[in-house]
Amino acid sequence: MVVIKLQNRSFSGVSRPFVTDLCRTGCHLAVIAALPLMVLFGDGRQLTADELSGEQKATHWLLPRGDSQSSGYTPSEVTASPSVLWEAKLDEAIETTPVVGFGKVFTADVFGKIYAIDQKTGEVKWTRDFETGFLASPSLNHRKVVIGDVEGNVYALNADDGAEIWRAETGGEINGSAGFFEQTTVIASQDGKLYCFSLSDGSLKWTYQTDDQVRCSPSIASQQTFLGGCDGQLHQVDLQTGKNIGKPLPLGGPTGSTPAISGTKVVVPIMDGAVLAFDWKEQKQLWLYEDAERPMEYRSSAAVADDLVVVSSQSKQVDAISLATGKLKWRYSLKRRADASPVIAGRDVWVAATDGRLIRLSLASGEEKWSYEIRGSFIAAPAIVGSQLFIGDDDGVLRCFGDASANGS
Repeated sequence: MVVIKLQNRSFSGVSRPFVTDLCRTGCHLAVIAALPLMVLFGDGRQLTADELSGEQKATHWLLPRGDSQSSGYTPSEVTASPSVLWEAKLDEAIETTPVVGFGKVFTADVFGKIYAIDQKTGEVKWTRDFETGFLASPSLNHRKVVIGDVEGNVYALNADDGAEIWRAETGGEINGSAGFFEQTTVIASQDGKLYCFSLSDGSLKWTYQTDDQVRCSPSIASQQTFLGGCDGQLHQVDLQTGKNIGKPLPLGGPTGSTPAISGTKVVVPIMDGAVLAFDWKEQKQLWLYEDAERPMEYRSSAAVADDLVVVSSQSKQVDAISLATGKLKWRYSLKRRADASPVIAGRDVWVAATDGRLIRLSLASGEEKWSYEIRGSFIAAPAIVGSQLFIGDDDGVLRCFGDASANGS
């Protein structure tokens, strides 16, 4: 086990649950959907996430929701009976999903420290300390780590050594992660703007102004992003120009969830208890799912694979919905709610709950197949790479789960 000791410092930021609660008391949200992710391989080739082979997708988790579509899906499957291969102990809570690439696991804590940890051993390769805090997950592209902080700063760091390449400013706290389009990075701020910066030097390319605060992370469909928020609208924005495309689509309520995209369909849960699916090319609603017997509230994002949409609600329910029809396929009841978004890995669904349980469900039936419990809470979703799973908790522990025999233990 690798133990990482941090220096204790005060922090003026707030936790993710508190930040999310602000929407119910008058703050506004928006959801960005974004940008083709580019991956730099050892031979210098540049590939978008859409061009990655199945094998390459299985060895990278470059964005918090797994890919540029924010699908929350990977074809990989975690080993059947995973063990803890290593732990890295941080002083402060981890409320963000780690990202994995270039042989390292990258994460950030709420007191302003960014870590690069060896993917195989858990050894700390480098750290960067900032006098701020991070509620947004890092993103990876072109061997750069891009992340925004609670004071509205955007940083691009060298993934190899943590050296700062550039920094830029926005007008408000950043809660969502960065996305990438061609040679730019796109990130949203609570000042209500979506910012497009040059990935090479951080120069501002354009901004898109919304009527409400923007808190969530990017997803992609073609060359456009989608913005949804407390205005109850889903906006389509051209990534080349920063201009809106077509008329906004009505959501019927605020959302703090990142849209999940599958082909021409985009799925968005809203906080008022519904999950909506749209055809973004036709700009029309396909279906709306809601529980007729009990009110739900959705604060996390959906995961999409094949014909299933998996969502978790604040009412402690994990639901699988048909992507084609919007009808409920199965339901699993949690002991406590899951603030983290579900992740689909092969034939399994992974749910990290606030009661400290990491749960593996059958994608086909919702049957519980395996669980692991800690004393703390899981706030953010895991990253899954190959047969391994990486996840942080609110006690500041980053864990790697996998096959102990294959790891030489």
